[in-house]
Parts: sequence; structure tokens; C-alpha cells
Amino acid sequence: MMLHSAEKDIDEKAVGAVLKAAGVKADDARVKALVASLASVDIGEAMSQAIAAPAASAPAAAAGGSAAPAAEEAPAAEEEEDDDAGFEGLGSLFG
Repeated sequence: MMLHSAEKDIDEKAVGAVLKAAGVKADDARVKALVASLASVDIGEAMSQAIAAPAASAPAAAAGGSAAPAAEEAPAAEEEEDDDAGFEGLGSLFG
């Protein structure tokens, strides 16, 4: 996200430099896998959806205990899983 916000290319060298600056010793293969997994992700859109997701779920929680809001929450959980698909390499980067 820092590289995206700074409008820098997200490549192995840049990710490695950020990790090195943070004092993290990262496996080169994991950095390469992370960069490859992020290649198909629109990071700006993913960030805006992550910010909008808590605001969208608040009205459903305030609606009460009826069955209808519970049905609305289930697709949102599936959608969150899809959003995380592009970032699954990030967790493996840090072990």
C-alpha cells in the first residue's frame, strides 16, 4: 500500500527495499510470489472497498435480530474472501 500510495512500481526490488527498511529479512521467493499475486490486483480499488466495508456492514448490524439481515450478511462474507485472494501472499511473506 505504501508503494501504491507513493505511486511507485510494485516490483521485487521495491518490495525488498521496503522490507529491508523495516528491518525484515524476507525470503526472495516469497517476495517474488507476493509481487506476482499483486500483479492482477487493482490496489486502489481494493483499498477503497476495505474502507467502505465497515460502513456498509453497520446498518445490517443495527437492523435487529430478524432472519433477513442474517441472509444479507452471508454474501458479504463471501465477498470479503474474494477481496483477500489478492493479498494471500502477504501473510506468507512474514511467516
